[in-house]
Amino acid sequence: MASMTATRRQTMQPRPDQQHAALDLGALPTAPGCGRAWTRQILWEWGLSALQESTELLVSELVTNAVQAARAATGATPVRLWLLSDTVRVVILVWDASPEPPVRMSSGDDAETGRGLLLVEAISDQWGSYPVRDEGGKVVWALV
Repeated sequence: MASMTATRRQTMQPRPDQQHAALDLGALPTAPGCGRAWTRQILWEWGLSALQESTELLVSELVTNAVQAARAATGATPVRLWLLSDTVRVVILVWDASPEPPVRMSSGDDAETGRGLLLVEAISDQWGSYPVRDEGGKVVWALV
């Protein structure tokens, strides 16, 4: 049986002044929690624990959206999470197989979903998305 365990991936060589980490996650309901725990550990290793709370929240929202998009697009494609840092700020990148760009939804006061991108916009310094030509899908990113 194939393992669904998340693994670290080396996807590019970081510059000497840049830290880089990557993680593949199954498009499963547990992925956001795994992404948060992994992010907490990486930020601790990098000495950036001061950014932990906001970065974990952003990772949770972006991975949740990516899991939903991946499951709707293909059903079984993994979600990829990258963290990059210049030792002061962190960039979060999340890839999923859906080519559809993220859409900020308006939700009622009683709605339990639909506020993810509003949170991303409020907490991050900048955020955006771009299509990925070679692999397909898109990357949604946020800067803390």
